[in-house]
Amino acid sequence: MKLVINGDIIEVPNTVETISNLLQHFELEKKVVIVEWNNTILEKGSHQETILSDGDKVELVHFVGGG
Repeated sequence: MKLVINGDIIEVPNTVETISNLLQHFELEKKVVIVEWNNTILEKGSHQETILSDGDKVELVHFVGGG
């Protein structure tokens, strides 16, 4: 399946069916991540139930420490 993630077209495996699966795929499931899916900001509780489709637009924003 092809998704538009942070402006780039990225092919993900067919096992990535939900936002939760997508976060696991990118190893972000344990980080604080703001997810925008098709121009809607999602609550964390809806990540498991939000089903992805080919061509969906996803923005992932997470915080990176440093100094």
